[in-house]
Amino acid sequence: MASDASFTLSTATSSALHTVAEPGLGAKATPQARARAKAVEFEQVFLSTMFNQMFAGLESSGPFHGGQAEETWRGILVDRYAGEVARAGGIGLADAVYAQLLQVQEGATK
Repeated sequence: MASDASFTLSTATSSALHTVAEPGLGAKATPQARARAKAVEFEQVFLSTMFNQMFAGLESSGPFHGGQAEETWRGILVDRYAGEVARAGGIGLADAVYAQLLQVQEGATK
């Protein structure tokens, strides 16, 4: 199963929030479409990690400041931001990962 080797990208987080929903990607999806979806998903996880670090130093003030609930909801908001940025074209990381996945697939079929 050499062609499946490029689809074993894993992340340090196992949150369902990191899932990129790609309509039309089913069992009949082409390897290129699946590779592209995985590349975008990888970029989303990277952006989420980066955004979490950016928001980590923010302090809240006002009547609704701090607390565990804010921490929880901030994480969800950051994941949503990352998903939207990745689907809108991202920072170019998905393109680089996609190119590498295609090279791995081509090398495995030879």
